[in-house]
Amino acid sequence: MKITFYGQNSLGIEVSGKNLIIDPFISSNPLSKDTIDIRSLKADYILLTHAHQDHVLDAEAIARNTGAKIVSNYEIAMHYQGMGFDVHPMNHGGSWEFDFGRVKYVNAIHTSTFADGTDGGFPGGFVIEGEHKNIYIAGDTALTMDMKLIPMWTKLDLAILPIGDNFTMGVEDAILASDFVQCDKVLGVHYDTFGYIEIDKEMAKKKFFDAGKDLMLLGIGESLEL
Repeated sequence: MKITFYGQNSLGIEVSGKNLIIDPFISSNPLSKDTIDIRSLKADYILLTHAHQDHVLDAEAIARNTGAKIVSNYEIAMHYQGMGFDVHPMNHGGSWEFDFGRVKYVNAIHTSTFADGTDGGFPGGFVIEGEHKNIYIAGDTALTMDMKLIPMWTKLDLAILPIGDNFTMGVEDAILASDFVQCDKVLGVHYDTFGYIEIDKEMAKKKFFDAGKDLMLLGIGESLEL
């Protein structure tokens, strides 16, 4: 499983011969717009945690260019189905066996509306099991006790957690979240894109290190392999 960071909460995941794009916000992200060309991205699936513009902005363009299936909660899926896109709707607690692995849609505490005010349903995260590796994509969320349910189902190899604070968990709560999901290997996301979520990256790494955990912060376009 190969995971590539495109900025904010945007990720590319290569798993079992399929290409997944998570929460594509690239073309207007000041950190990625001059580095990543969305027309070059491969996608068989686009997974959306919620409807905010900094998570769905490029979903239409990528889906139109690639024919990717959009996977999200029921309201978001129906929004895109109404525009003619291929979708797979999910809801909290449900799971589905895709051709790249198993996906479970889990709880997140946040809000979820499209830029025009359209209801985006309730936000969520994804637990993905594929190629004998398991990851948790938290999406935008506060620290929640529901995270303690995840290791009851799945032993994680990587937790992908927001660390930018203000709109989501900050570093301290993300450390607690890694305890809750019982995964000490963390990829930090949702930071530095704009002023409200700028962080001291070295301090964040030190806090994780002092807690006996590994915080990875990838540059735009950088990848890790599990």
